[in-house]
Amino acid sequence: MRPLNRRELLRRAAALAGLAGSGAASALLAGCTPLKAAPREPRGVFSLGVASGDPLPDGVVLWTRLARDPLYGGGMPEVPLAVDWRLAEDPALTVGVRSGTVPALPGDSHAVHVEVGGLEPERWYWYRFFHDGERSRLGRTRTAPAPGSVPAEMRFAVASCQAWHGGYYTAYRHMAAEDLHLVVFLGDYIYEGRISTKGARYFPSDTTRTLADYRNRYALYKLDADLQAAHAAFPWVVTWDDHEVVNNYAGATDPVYTPEPLFLARRAAAYRAFYEHLPLRAAQRPRGPDLTLYRSVAWGDLLTLFVLDTRQYRTDQPCADGVQPLCAGARDPAATLLGPAQEAWLTGALGAATARWSVLAQQVPVMQRALPRAGGLHYAMDKWDGYRAARERLFAALAARPPGETIVLSGDVHESWVGDLWRDFDRPGSAILGTEFVATSISSGGDGRDTKPGTAAILAANPHIRYYNGQRGYLRCAVTPTDWRADFRTVPYVRAPGGPVETAASFRVQRGRPGVVRLG
Repeated sequence: MRPLNRRELLRRAAALAGLAGSGAASALLAGCTPLKAAPREPRGVFSLGVASGDPLPDGVVLWTRLARDPLYGGGMPEVPLAVDWRLAEDPALTVGVRSGTVPALPGDSHAVHVEVGGLEPERWYWYRFFHDGERSRLGRTRTAPAPGSVPAEMRFAVASCQAWHGGYYTAYRHMAAEDLHLVVFLGDYIYEGRISTKGARYFPSDTTRTLADYRNRYALYKLDADLQAAHAAFPWVVTWDDHEVVNNYAGATDPVYTPEPLFLARRAAAYRAFYEHLPLRAAQRPRGPDLTLYRSVAWGDLLTLFVLDTRQYRTDQPCADGVQPLCAGARDPAATLLGPAQEAWLTGALGAATARWSVLAQQVPVMQRALPRAGGLHYAMDKWDGYRAARERLFAALAARPPGETIVLSGDVHESWVGDLWRDFDRPGSAILGTEFVATSISSGGDGRDTKPGTAAILAANPHIRYYNGQRGYLRCAVTPTDWRADFRTVPYVRAPGGPVETAASFRVQRGRPGVVRLG
């Protein structure tokens, strides 16, 4: 690809830059909550690393952001800057070269998203960015298989919940050394709250509310070397959960019932910073407080990921938040996690799916988790347990699919769970619609431990649940046309760096044979 005329590119970009701050959320987008004094370190312009994502058979998204002073707004001049990129079929960037120049706009915090096309399917590529005599680290990415093809195997990791203050990203260091094709991230890329001095890591930062706040918080997280290594090693497919905005928000409602216009302004700032810092396509660029994140990602005819958004369109928790006894509101047909449009899209897409495996990549556990408490069984109301009618609609769509071909991947709860999705959780022996693997956190919740008080009682109250572990880590999956293997990779501690990794448990699902089996 011939490089663009840099002068003309920057002239046009400057005209667009003036539009970047417009919109209903202008007050929060323009605002800034100052950070307390903290030491500044001189950094290179590519201090936040590189990333790639959402692979297609003929292309992929490449990402970086220019930031010499990343924790204090970026430190770049308030003008468009030219960024060169180069992608090739070898690490030396000499074979099959594609290259170009893109503008890094101040209104986008000088982040760039390059949608490269014209690539070969199912192939590794390497890439690098260049600006003002500096070059980024080398990144590696991979295209998806050709449509209709059935790869012999796909290997990927599932991660979620990476509170920077909760611990070190040791899991990512181990993940980056794995032989994988892809990383699927299920939400809580950042945490919005004030960073406490009592955490494993500390940086003076108050609660994120403005665009400047969210940008600085993403920069803090993305400075981590282990996270950068995992981004540079594989393409990622990402979705969000709640902490990218505020804990347990539901659509246009936050837990303290901030007036809707004000909360939507905060959501607009959060969504914009999310887009700016992750390898997403232009189709995911936010429009004010709205961002269309649900989508599908195909891996040939082996697997289709249906990437869901259970936050933006959901109604308020019908039985209140937290762990509660079940109330009648949970069965209200108007209560939804996905919203009508996304729900209709998913139902239609599942009905038309032809891949060997259909995979729901989403946030909160789908399986019933009845929690024995004084006075009877309680349920976590922010999960699918609190939206029973919505889960029934989802299960009706899954019941229409061939048995033994559906997998659900979830995060959110900072623990590992494995369970079969029974058509009726209160009727043992009912049809199995699929298997759910809940991945633990990377660091949220601190060190964790393999069991906790009451685990035996929870498992006894939920015979469809086959496994629990409360350590930190990630889920590793190896998928063939006939088998799904899931390995729970755990680290013993995260409040100090350097923990080893081990496989705590492994499970298998055979295509066409509903139900999960533990290995070993």
